[in-house]
Amino acid sequence: MTAATVEKPKRLTVHWGRWLPAYGVYVALAALVLVNAVITDNFLAWENLRIQLVQVAPVVIVALGMAVVIGTEGVDLSVGAVMALAAAVVPIYLGYGAVPAVAMALLGGVVVGLVNGGLIAGVGLQPIVATLALLVAGRGIALVISDGKLKEIRNADLVAFGNGELLGLPYSVWLAGALTVLVALLVRKTVFGRQLVAVGGNRPAAQLAGLPVRRVLIGVYVLSAVLASIAGVLAVARIQSSDASQVGQLYELSAITAVVVGGTPLTGGKVRVLGTVAGALLMQLVVATLIKHDLRSSIAEMVQAVIIVAAVYAARERGTR
Repeated sequence: MTAATVEKPKRLTVHWGRWLPAYGVYVALAALVLVNAVITDNFLAWENLRIQLVQVAPVVIVALGMAVVIGTEGVDLSVGAVMALAAAVVPIYLGYGAVPAVAMALLGGVVVGLVNGGLIAGVGLQPIVATLALLVAGRGIALVISDGKLKEIRNADLVAFGNGELLGLPYSVWLAGALTVLVALLVRKTVFGRQLVAVGGNRPAAQLAGLPVRRVLIGVYVLSAVLASIAGVLAVARIQSSDASQVGQLYELSAITAVVVGGTPLTGGKVRVLGTVAGALLMQLVVATLIKHDLRSSIAEMVQAVIIVAAVYAARERGTR
């Protein structure tokens, strides 16, 4: 046997640039849970876990919409304002019942989504510019509608929606789980899902291929706004009051963080739905852990910032390979 015929054993290498964006969030989440199980008193107690799930549910719902928007290489900065609009609209129509009030709040989300999508797909504005305008104007409209006043929610059906349970889990958690499944099916199993990924991956090529780019863009911004409206209704039902000046504050940043940490690239062309949910859970546990151990909220914000930078850097490294 000659030296030329001797095959050297192949070395197993880990492609960190590929592995980290795809699975890093799950490893980090599992590690944080294990650490908390050891160092945090009563962390695994059901009441504590229930509180964490209730708090993260609206973030997950908003982040799902943000994920599909970012999948088209866009961004939606208006989601917090849409939540405030929903919070302002609900008390106005509660006299007709919970269902009409929720329906009108969702209709408001559709209108905002159409405006965002129209400005981006029709007029040609950059997503950050168009949605930034709605971020400011939307909350202003919400304050005008509500007269800038906090309003109590006393409708029993709506309060039950925000605070009731099914099989030991709050309705909000069931709702977030159901919407996660629906968005995952939309992205992976439908023509629309394949189109939005294609648009985000290469918009000029998608246009040349005859894909309905404008319709897809409008559709994802409508979906994002409707999901934000659902989160706004949920927030109002849970706290049993409507304060347009506070509902949805900084939710756009929380949603973007969950999406980025979950592995969806800001350059579009991919949507990681389960990664987005894991990202939201990770950031929720990071904040809860630091607060539980008597660290200031400013420290929690700095830790979040480091995680975001690391996630974006990992995604960038993957893109350059």
